[in-house]
Amino acid sequence: MAYIEGEDRHQIYLLPNTLDDFVEEENPVRVIDAYVDSLVLEELGYQVYSGTQAGQKPYHREYLLKLYLYCYMNGIRSSRKMETETNRNIELMWLIGKLQPDHGTLSAFMKNNQSAIKKLFREFTLMLKGFGLIDGQLVAIDGTKIKANCSKKLPILSLRN
Repeated sequence: MAYIEGEDRHQIYLLPNTLDDFVEEENPVRVIDAYVDSLVLEELGYQVYSGTQAGQKPYHREYLLKLYLYCYMNGIRSSRKMETETNRNIELMWLIGKLQPDHGTLSAFMKNNQSAIKKLFREFTLMLKGFGLIDGQLVAIDGTKIKANCSKKLPILSLRN
């Protein structure tokens, strides 16, 4: 019986694929890219560095903001998980140009720009609602508190009438 074979990992191609070939034209990641590129981050209150100080060069704030928007849209909240996604997610590689900021950089960016990020997320949600990409009809807040049980055995339930 013949099987479908994948491509050889070590095959060298004359014309390699670009990252743009892997991201479709209708992909939501392109909306994030266009939206952040249209912003003036200084006016929104983001710390923007001149790049003339001694030490390691800083990342562009736009790239870190694109990373945060993408990760929050996909349910990734941890800076360590964001760091991991930059190494394996092709959409993120396309979005931030294959940069790989570490979790400390991502955490510091959030800490230093917290109020500006909250303001931007609110505006981004309103923009998506205005374009009809989300309806914005349902807002749910879950305050459920459940007592944890660490036992490996299932609890015995007794049903009494």
